[in-house]
Amino acid sequence: MIGYGHQYIDDDDIRAVASVLKSDYLTQGPAVGQFEQEICRITGARYCIAVSNATAGLHIAVAALGLGKDTEGITTPNTFLASANCMVYNGIRPVFADIDPVSYNIDPAEMERHITDRTGLLLPVHFAGLPCDMERISAIAKKHKLHVIEDAAHAIGSQYADGSYVGCCKHSDMTVFSFHPVKTITTGEGGAVTTNDEELYKRLLMLRSHGVTKDEKLLTKNPGPWYYEMLSLGFNYRMTDMQAALGCSQLRKLGFFKKRRREIVAVYNRAFAGMKYLKTPVEPEGVSACFHLYAVQVDFAGLGKSRTQVMAELRERGIGTQVHYIPVHTQPYYKETFGYKEGDYPKAEKYYGQELSLPLYPGLSDGDEETVVKAVKEAIG
Repeated sequence: MIGYGHQYIDDDDIRAVASVLKSDYLTQGPAVGQFEQEICRITGARYCIAVSNATAGLHIAVAALGLGKDTEGITTPNTFLASANCMVYNGIRPVFADIDPVSYNIDPAEMERHITDRTGLLLPVHFAGLPCDMERISAIAKKHKLHVIEDAAHAIGSQYADGSYVGCCKHSDMTVFSFHPVKTITTGEGGAVTTNDEELYKRLLMLRSHGVTKDEKLLTKNPGPWYYEMLSLGFNYRMTDMQAALGCSQLRKLGFFKKRRREIVAVYNRAFAGMKYLKTPVEPEGVSACFHLYAVQVDFAGLGKSRTQVMAELRERGIGTQVHYIPVHTQPYYKETFGYKEGDYPKAEKYYGQELSLPLYPGLSDGDEETVVKAVKEAIG
């Protein structure tokens, strides 16, 4: 079975983790700091905070802004639940803005249309690794005096049109990455927050670890080297040194991962060009995406087959697929809690009705690509 996504682990990764297992520190040791420095080097950000997963990163990124409880934040319905849940965790009402039907990213014009006097946060998501139009979103944020957090769970290694890397935070307060096994690099589970703001960095550090500090400048008293104080309500969102060591090793392969993912996307795009019922993804002009997903649109109605039927036919041919994503506003919790309903965001809902994610990961061989292409043409042709 060729799955839609899969981690790429080699002997270097195994040795990196084994070296930590033989060391004095399995957690709260030097590997985490090394991993954070490498992310800063790659993205160009001043600061990085490694965390246990990207959901944790989103949670504390929103918390670090200290927004009021009557605040609203705007994000896309075409994302995983965590992009909106992180607002709910912090007492902020999530508001959605419809997507651009070409890039499948949030539409900046729709985002601005939903801004009210309660809006305090814009949270764009770089879907499938394709960067949002951050220049426009940043301009909107400055115009309305709003904070911006980039959800870049899909987008480490992606570049904006000017060549800078997602995560540099030139357009935002903070950027959040994911290192789940199906993402471009993995730490098993894991995430990171980047920022250029020293005050946000300090808040993130405390929020990551119980709200605790040993910084002498912040303590109300200091009776000895054992002493610490809890200055705010924080969480245990630390990354282990084993995860960080794996992450450092994976980052050394990021260039290869990006190159291979783009090669596979190019093969698919050529093979599927001109198919009547299948539309290939479009990369925004000038950007260089590190594709996390190969998300196609299939006209199932025109084809005369349901998505379930097509997925089953592909599975019979050894091809695993997935759907990204069920629009967040259609989830029972969001309907019951916030009053959202089907029909609220028609472009995202239309996209979801036709979406299918095909296999994309560096370990795919040329033979695997041919198998995928043949199966897709037979099932959808």
